[in-house]
Amino acid sequence: MNAIRGIAASPGIAIGTAVIVAESLSQVSFRQVAPEEVAEERTRLEAALAESAAELTELRDASAATMGREAAAIFDFHLGLLRDRSLVGAIVADIEREQVCAEYAASENFVKFADRLRALPDPMFQERAGDVVDLERRVVSKLIGASGKRLKDLGGPAVVIAHELTPSQTAEFHRAKVVAFATDAGGLTGHTSIIARALAMPAVVGCKDATVQVEDGDLVIVDGDAGQLVVRPDEAVLAHYRALAHRSEARRGALREGADLPSVTRDGTTVHLLGNIEFPDEITAVLANGGSGVGLYRTEFLYLTSPRVPTEEEHYRAYARAVELCAGRTLVIRTLDLGADKYTQEHLEEPERNPFLGLRSIRFCLQNPALFRTQLRALLRASALGPIKVMLPLVSNVMELRQTRMMVHDLCEDLDEEGIRYDRNLQIGIMIEVPSAALMARTLATESAFFSVGTNDLIQYTLAVDRGNERVAPLYNGANPAVLTLIKASVRAAANAGIDCSLCGELAGEPLFTCLLLGFGFRTLSMAPAQIPAVKRVVRATTIEHCELIARKVGSFDSDRQVLSYLQDELRKVDPDAVNLDG
Repeated sequence: MNAIRGIAASPGIAIGTAVIVAESLSQVSFRQVAPEEVAEERTRLEAALAESAAELTELRDASAATMGREAAAIFDFHLGLLRDRSLVGAIVADIEREQVCAEYAASENFVKFADRLRALPDPMFQERAGDVVDLERRVVSKLIGASGKRLKDLGGPAVVIAHELTPSQTAEFHRAKVVAFATDAGGLTGHTSIIARALAMPAVVGCKDATVQVEDGDLVIVDGDAGQLVVRPDEAVLAHYRALAHRSEARRGALREGADLPSVTRDGTTVHLLGNIEFPDEITAVLANGGSGVGLYRTEFLYLTSPRVPTEEEHYRAYARAVELCAGRTLVIRTLDLGADKYTQEHLEEPERNPFLGLRSIRFCLQNPALFRTQLRALLRASALGPIKVMLPLVSNVMELRQTRMMVHDLCEDLDEEGIRYDRNLQIGIMIEVPSAALMARTLATESAFFSVGTNDLIQYTLAVDRGNERVAPLYNGANPAVLTLIKASVRAAANAGIDCSLCGELAGEPLFTCLLLGFGFRTLSMAPAQIPAVKRVVRATTIEHCELIARKVGSFDSDRQVLSYLQDELRKVDPDAVNLDG
């Protein structure tokens, strides 16, 4: 028997026979065409894009019917890329300028885009590269006449073991035969993981070498609750996991039933649970999971999907769509948050030696005022359509906030002269993501309309730990007392100044931290849409008095181990099934 650790991507436990899937991208050969054949290559490309779009539309509609709107929204992203004029235009330009075949031009541009995503420091963007790879396979297969290997005809109950799977492959699983999957690569927020959760299919990703350690025909157990793949279990282990599977399914059913219930504590305090999104159409997933709005709309994809800077009109259309879908609910839009990546480095005459501590986020925007003004002007215009809040990332001093407000003031004067409407009371807030901002929170609160604590970067910069570096990754811990001290200081400074303070990092979506965050004073938490039901269950089971007791007790601890152990004990009192289902 062998146990392989990975990342718990989709909850549940499944037992089945391993099926190893080894599928890699086809190598597309370079081939030039004669000048008179260029038009034909363009026609072939258009046909492949149209056929791919038709397939994806059918897959999206089927996903909406069987898996819900969140899964369907993923394929809206795929369709959006296929229709993106910048991306398609770059392929067409290569065909015409270089006189190359359509499949080579398409493959090259999709691969370049995927590489740009992988080069970004944020794992969320890195994982989206899989969606681009998925599209490349689909489009290129049309152009070279390959049908592409699909996983529809497996015998069951099968557990698919692969290096990686695309969202399309996962969505096309024969649900009656494929009961779970495990992959070497992948992460929690990748679209393949989201599809697995929508299918209610147990999944473990990031197993590193599962395809090496598992053989075709092995009996395996996928533990999507603990993030473990058990290979060739004995009878005692099988019996243990069958019992766990029953309890796990009961909990998932309770979460589904509670998604639409009010997010109110037992003593009557409302807690606003919002969603983090990358694209406007993901708002449907937020609402379907019981969220009350958007606490973080990341606008980076407007820049990453195109080889050029997006126009004001492209910004405006995206924000207008988000306003429309939110229909008066909370909508917090974060300005461009790129840095330490290929996109920003390409805009510098000399690449930075230490970009993670360099020209990032708000710093990059303020040093590129034309780019920043374009986004701010579009946000102002969109604010006339419905309520919007604008959030500035990685603010480290008050001057960055003041400079932005001056820029907004100038843009308002321009819009007034042009007779263009906008919200004259547009709220501009900041993210607390670096220690200097947390330590200066009292001063920043006097000039900011609201705070949002971004724990992902706050942990990284407080502890001097690169969360993407496997050698020091164990040190990256939100339960560290230093991090908790800065979080508590931020929310208290906001309360004293009479402004709202939310939390939008990964800690917001972890039920283990819910009571502690409420005890600190947070009344708004923003997270991935799929995490909302589990956090809501904890909110509805606790009281603010109990949460404040937890916060006071945690304040006396001097190690993250003490904090985590105590929080686990307290969560068991509130929601016994939320921690260690194996009890």
